[in-house]
Amino acid sequence: MIHLRSLSLDRSVELPNAFPFDVPVIRELEALSFRSPVTFFVGENGTGKSTLLEAIAAAARSITVGGEDIRTDPTLQSARDLAERLILRWTKRTHRGFFLRAEDFFNFARRTAQAVVELEELSADFDERFEGYGKSLAKGAALGQRRALVERYGEDLNARSHGESFLQVFQARFVPGGLYLLDEPDTALSPQRQLTLLAMLKDMVDQEAQFIVATQSPMLMAFPDATIFTLDVAPMREIAYDDVEQVVLARSFLQDPEPFLRRL
Repeated sequence: MIHLRSLSLDRSVELPNAFPFDVPVIRELEALSFRSPVTFFVGENGTGKSTLLEAIAAAARSITVGGEDIRTDPTLQSARDLAERLILRWTKRTHRGFFLRAEDFFNFARRTAQAVVELEELSADFDERFEGYGKSLAKGAALGQRRALVERYGEDLNARSHGESFLQVFQARFVPGGLYLLDEPDTALSPQRQLTLLAMLKDMVDQEAQFIVATQSPMLMAFPDATIFTLDVAPMREIAYDDVEQVVLARSFLQDPEPFLRRL
């Protein structure tokens, strides 16, 4: 399912000559169509992948995982500035899904683990302060919330590897019919875990989910029938998988690493 059909940049008023509008792919952005359930933004650091993805999330009013509310997060002010100039066109407007930056995940894991501990401490406090039915009711509420968190995310996300925790959050939060905006989710994933994420994407696409992903991972880009946009050129353009610079470089290195290593 393609929920978000296209976007364009409102040029009815002159664009500011400041970030993020001075980023080449942003300044030259006209219209961008999403023709498949999975779309990748690829390119070198600084090309605008994350900036554009953040602006889409702000314009769509996506729920954030781990970070502050997208409407108030000070680190997303430039994304909100760009979002005000984005025109989104929907096939079917969805309020399901989320926006996730790799760096926000670690805050989420820490806060979830803290909440589990605090609910356990609250239950112990109720045990000392109340008696009878009141104690049973209060403890039950606290332990019920703790149990719900543990069942959804595990006993302690911080106790697992980053890759395992990442995938646990995805598995817990993916729901059918959502729009998912993922900024470099491969950051914490080994090659094996990236294959697991690909399987999750396939399963959710079969359940009418749409994904827009900023990445530099050749493994993720290989998702069948995905659309890949390169931001290494302005205006950004669609590119075949075999022509993506990261794919070409990875293949060349794996086939014959010696020439690359001689340059060190």
